[in-house]
Amino acid sequence: MDRRDFMAALASASVAAGVSRTVTTDAAQTKAERPKRLAAGDTVALVAPASATFQSMDVDIARESLETLGLKVKVGRHLLARHGYLAGADKDRAADINGFFADRGVDAVLPIRGGWGSARVLPYLDYDTIRRNPKILLGYSDITALLLAVHAKTGLITFHGPNGMGRWDAWSVEYLKKVLFNAEAVTFENPRTMTDRNSLVQIENRIRTLVSGKARGRLLGGNLTVLTTILGSPYVPSWDGAVLFVEDVGEDLYRVDRMFTQLKLVGALDKIRGFVFGTCAECGPGEGFASLTLEEILTDHIKPLGVPTWFGAMIGHQTPQWTLPVGADVEIDATRGTITMLEPAVR
Repeated sequence: MDRRDFMAALASASVAAGVSRTVTTDAAQTKAERPKRLAAGDTVALVAPASATFQSMDVDIARESLETLGLKVKVGRHLLARHGYLAGADKDRAADINGFFADRGVDAVLPIRGGWGSARVLPYLDYDTIRRNPKILLGYSDITALLLAVHAKTGLITFHGPNGMGRWDAWSVEYLKKVLFNAEAVTFENPRTMTDRNSLVQIENRIRTLVSGKARGRLLGGNLTVLTTILGSPYVPSWDGAVLFVEDVGEDLYRVDRMFTQLKLVGALDKIRGFVFGTCAECGPGEGFASLTLEEILTDHIKPLGVPTWFGAMIGHQTPQWTLPVGADVEIDATRGTITMLEPAVR
């Protein structure tokens, strides 16, 4: 029995006995590249790698949100372009991203929105330029394709957090400042406050532990649909020793089941050391279907792995959200429902 088989057997025995455990990576990962932290007066570039933005007022709102943080804003040449449902031609959307990474006057690149289309620009990105000019790249949803591809190709830590038109509420901004401005090694945890004054227990933002224990590894993930769309391509990092996090929106639960089956069949799930699910907003059973619940789907696909697993994290589309460092080393505690950065993700 080799070490991997031994660890798998040990994991199964631990889960069967209800024992918490700590999991670490088999070997040290190559140290990731950290971008420079943000500061007041820095410049953020707005780009549109995915769906079209039809209202110029949305650009104004994104700009003003960034300016309230003391940041300056540059706008991509093709930000309001349109090619059907896309924000212009694939090469044009990629050109804005390449240009801003090459621009020494830009400190961070922020997609204005997700939707669909980021995966189409991946072959046209200049990864050598991105590698030579490491900068903060921030976004979520369809931007998952960019975050994973840039990390896979360059080693640069990217950030799963608000898009330009996303949530800029006080709770989300507090985490963004801690990670990107203050260079803190943050512990991410759901809010504990009661939203209903008449409630005796916490109702909203609860977590659910499927497999207790702690795990350390490189944090990878994002939107489940987008992630599975690029599986098998050269734009996906290695899953070896990873802590996988996912979320989704507007997917019938049988599709969620199908996507986890795909992750299982390509061998990705066998390589991870921990798992966190955020939210799945508007994810119902689908018309005419008897359905598994999300918890049952996770119990079928993730719990048998024996790795620390929990769901209900502040990662998703319709809740305040954390700013998570994709490619950074973290420790999760599935019993407490926390993700702890092991070092700052910016320098």
